[in-house]
Amino acid sequence: MDIQLNYIEKGSGEPLILLHGNGEDNTYFVHQIESFSKEYRVLALDTRGHGKTPRGTAPFTIRQFAEDLCAFMDQHEIPKAHILGFSDGGNIALTFALRYPERVDRLILNGANLFPAGVKATVQLPVILGYYAASLFGKGSPKARKNAELLGLMVKEPNFKPEDLQAIHIPTLVIAGDRDMIKDRHTRLIHRSIPDSRLVILPGDHFIANKESAAFNRAVEEFLSTSII
Repeated sequence: MDIQLNYIEKGSGEPLILLHGNGEDNTYFVHQIESFSKEYRVLALDTRGHGKTPRGTAPFTIRQFAEDLCAFMDQHEIPKAHILGFSDGGNIALTFALRYPERVDRLILNGANLFPAGVKATVQLPVILGYYAASLFGKGSPKARKNAELLGLMVKEPNFKPEDLQAIHIPTLVIAGDRDMIKDRHTRLIHRSIPDSRLVILPGDHFIANKESAAFNRAVEEFLSTSII
């Protein structure tokens, strides 16, 4: 691994890893770190090129971020963890669960998507335009080049097929807001495609973990504490 992931750690017990969304950092989960650390060893990461984690030289892709997570768990001697991913973090978590299912205890996907068309057009079209504009100016501007990389993740990734998710036999919670930027039918497609997954739709937009933290935390804590038969 060419970099070290920056992270916040709090609490003890079973490890619970939090993965933030595109262009954010681990402080997005301020309300979750405080709440979940009462029962779990919470590790909130800054993914590659986000927050205080350096960009490094490896590819800037969802798959690379999943490999970074694997290396992080190896480095910290975490054989298995609950993983909660928000937005692009959910896409990383999904990629990781498909590649390393034996290392995921329970999976929480918040505002994830299978492919770019799962995002509402009102959000995705400006992202596409911004990506091409940033790419155009990226040759002469490091800031534009970085912006193009971030937007490129939303324009080009992820690339799952619904049938890919049939391979997931990990207890999974799919959770989103009723006004999410991810299409409702797309969130429900993810739920239907993962065998025996649970679906929770809460009042709110894409950022329910931050804006509706009490309801979000209750749903996640109930899922994590419920016995799996």
